[in-house]
Amino acid sequence: MLKTAVQEQLLPGDTLQAKWEFAQQAGYDAIELRGKGDLHFASRLDELKQARKDGVVMPTVCVDMLHFLGAFDEDLRRDALVQMKSQLTVIAEIGGTGAQTPASYGMFSRRLPPFEPPRSEAEDREILLTGLTELGEHARREGVTLFLEPLNRYEDHMVNRLDQAADLIRATGLDSIRIGIDSYHMNIEESDPAAAILAHADLIGHAQVSDSNRFQPGAGHLDWRAWLTALHTIGYDGHLALECRLTGDPEEAVRSVPAFLKRSGA
Repeated sequence: MLKTAVQEQLLPGDTLQAKWEFAQQAGYDAIELRGKGDLHFASRLDELKQARKDGVVMPTVCVDMLHFLGAFDEDLRRDALVQMKSQLTVIAEIGGTGAQTPASYGMFSRRLPPFEPPRSEAEDREILLTGLTELGEHARREGVTLFLEPLNRYEDHMVNRLDQAADLIRATGLDSIRIGIDSYHMNIEESDPAAAILAHADLIGHAQVSDSNRFQPGAGHLDWRAWLTALHTIGYDGHLALECRLTGDPEEAVRSVPAFLKRSGA
């Protein structure tokens, strides 16, 4: 059965409870939280616990930070690991399943000048394996999962495709790390997105959705039937979390997604 979630910043309302009321009316099954840096997510723990008590379903958190585990600067890397550990702990405390993060975002692209990053591919791999192992071990202790998200080549130079994420995850040897796929990034990087899903069925743990133009599903040209059929084929039973920009009336755009995905996946 297809389950949908929507990121909290896309919902109207001043509280999670108000956002949840709108989300349910629109046909969503959950809210995906956003985890800012500076331990902001941990500072929301009382709010999140109350929301859970009030029935708000919040299975996952997606990072919303300025630097990540693959940062070039060692201090920034260390801070990113501290932030991610905190987010994994908090999502565990409210009964969630895990936290999603890319290796980096907006730090470097081989497609833009100066084209050659300051670290070699071997050094990138070592840094990522060290960070992922530390976070994966923390996730395992907390009973949740770390979802590694491949980003497109213009936003990250290290992990762009599912096979790259899978290679790193297998190298850690940890079952507490899985791939967090994103339909938008896959549309850019995978020659056959549906085939990529089938090829990495054993490692896919979370899914985020937006269309080929980063707007809401239905606003672009992504082959949703093939993408959703592949997820159904591998037995994916997690949520499809809406992470996108919105075109048209914002509330109507958000409302349109659950019904669109259900029609496309039928």
